Amino acid sequence: MPFSYDFLALAAAACWAVASLLSANAARHLGAFAFSRWRMFCVSLMLWSVALLGGGWASLSPHSLGVMAISGLIGIFIGDTALFAAMNRLGPRRAGVLFATHALFSALLGYLVFGETITGLTLLGCLLLVGGVMTAIFFGKRGNDTHAWEQDDGNPWPGVGLGLLSALCQSVATLMVKPVMMGEIDPVAASAVRMSTAFVAHLALLWCGLAVARPLRAINWPVFGMVALNAFLAMGVGMTLILLALRYGEVGMVAMLSSVSPVLVLPLLWLVMKRRPANGAWLGALATVVGTGLIVARH
Repeated sequence: MPFSYDFLALAAAACWAVASLLSANAARHLGAFAFSRWRMFCVSLMLWSVALLGGGWASLSPHSLGVMAISGLIGIFIGDTALFAAMNRLGPRRAGVLFATHALFSALLGYLVFGETITGLTLLGCLLLVGGVMTAIFFGKRGNDTHAWEQDDGNPWPGVGLGLLSALCQSVATLMVKPVMMGEIDPVAASAVRMSTAFVAHLALLWCGLAVARPLRAINWPVFGMVALNAFLAMGVGMTLILLALRYGEVGMVAMLSSVSPVLVLPLLWLVMKRRPANGAWLGALATVVGTGLIVARH
């Protein structure tokens, strides 16, 4: 199955790009913990239903269950919640710059653990891709933007720490599942275990009475609809595609290609907000496209 994992990773990035448009308002309405909890509840129901109907649960061994559960705790419970907390503090654009570093973390960990190397034009493509993503996000704000996606709480450093934590957790969790996904495990069932474990951990925090786990506002049907659709696209489809890509591809390459979602958001923001992205965003998008082309053309 040569190079097809490239397109699985890019498809996952597209899912995350569309889903991100649904997350900002819902996350601010519920709070980071409550938003993550509702999202995990929705996607766990979806994934287990598909796994049970398709018989994918039979592919899970005690070892794979344990690995996927720990990966869910690190990558989703800690990492995903940290990302949305960073978004609430910095705004999605600035948090996205920090989360984009997960591609660099993954490439480094892939080299240290699996001996994955990136050389030649592929290395140039990776540098262009990561640099382009960060440029597109960092310089993506127009001078008079006051949209909710550009708001912050005025104190950047806790958000910076949370954004880097989310990126590192994403990389470590991805690295953990790579050996397991090289077997015959069903990716939908694997995703279901990861999501369910994170959801149970979130419930435990709520039941323990932790103040931060309580919702900022009560959920309503419009917000629930946004959460459910976000869950389906980002965590149901997107994360399952990533697990499938890891079966065939290298950790670093999968992380690099899946990190283009902030650039894919640009035309969607233009469509929704009716405003052309800033010039810096286009420059970053161009570098990302060139870098992605060099990576895909490596085969």
